[in-house]
Parts: sequence; structure tokens; C-alpha cells
Amino acid sequence: MTINAPSVRATGRAVVAAALAVLLAAACTARTHPALPASEQGRSDLIATAQQILVDQCLRARGAAGPPPRHEVLFGTGPAELSITLTTGHTVRAHTDGCLAQAHRYLYGDQERWFHAQVTVGNLRPEAQALLRGDADYRAALARRAACDDHDTSCVRASGLEELRDRLEPARLAQVRAAHRDDITTYDRLRDRAVRRAVGLLDDRPTLHQKGTTAS
Repeated sequence: MTINAPSVRATGRAVVAAALAVLLAAACTARTHPALPASEQGRSDLIATAQQILVDQCLRARGAAGPPPRHEVLFGTGPAELSITLTTGHTVRAHTDGCLAQAHRYLYGDQERWFHAQVTVGNLRPEAQALLRGDADYRAALARRAACDDHDTSCVRASGLEELRDRLEPARLAQVRAAHRDDITTYDRLRDRAVRRAVGLLDDRPTLHQKGTTAS
């Protein structure tokens, strides 16, 4: 059988054109696929981005986008439904009916568990520092520091407070972390969930092509 050269070239062009059409179609329907961040800061940034998207959507749906957004729609109204009193004596409260709470439920699944774990873990160092006050040497150094003028660097240094704190705090922090091991485990697990949910949320957001616009 004889094969005509122009026919081969025409067929080749048709195949290339078809391949280009497939590639262009894929590009026009492509979605972003954010990778899981390796660093803690990257994970925090990813969660914060997803949270802002969710909050903005909620504010728009409730007709309270602002600017500025209505405080009660963002944070909730009435008496706070969630509260936790820390060993330092401070009480932290949060609402469950605002857009921020709605975003937390989407990301973390259980807002109450996340609230308690996040507040507890976020205050491990203050709790450890509160334990330092049980040390007589630390209390004496604290009293010496309190007697110093803030601008008297020699007096501040001579009080020995910073040196003593640097020496004692790691052991107290380890003690506090051991006491809150379950809270830390919950915090890590729910934070991992939030990272995965954030990736899924950003993955579902359409690109400029899908919105019918062209990037410049």
C-alpha cells in the first residue's frame, strides 16, 4: 500500500491539534492544589487563609460584610457559651453563634474541644511562669527586679531575674506540658484536621479561568 506524504502530514497536524485542544481544556478547568506546608508557620498561614475565606462567605451570607464587618455577626451575641478558667486564674470565653465560630466548626469539627485545647496550649508558658512563683529564690529575684527603675539596666541585670527564669522555666514548662498531655494531643489532632480541611477548601476554589476571566 502506498502512503501519501501530504496525508501523513495532515494526520500529524490533526493529532497535534487534538493534543493541544486537550491541554488547553485541562488548563481552563484546572484547580489549584496547595501542598501541605512543612513548617508550622506555613500550616498556620494556610489555616488563617481558609478561616478568612469562610468568615467572609459567612458575613456576606448574613448581609454583614461591612466594612467594617458587624462585630456581633463576626464574634457572636449574648452571653458566651464557651468558657475555660486557666490555672493562672484568667477566664477565657467564646461564642458559638458568630461567623468565626462557624469557620472553626468547619475547620476543626468540634468547636468546643478546639476552644479548650487551643486556649490551654496557648497558655502553657504563662502557667509555667506562674509555677515559678512557688520558688523562693525566684520570688526574691522578682522583688529585687520590682525595686528597679525600668531604665536602670544595671539594677535590672543585678536582680538576677532573667538568668533565674532562663534556668528554671524549662523544667516548669516540661512539668506543665506533661500535665496537659491530653490537651496537647487534642490540639495537634484537630490542627491536623484543620490543615486538611483548609487544603480541601482552597482546592475547591475555582481559578481565574473557571470564573470566565483571563489572567493578565
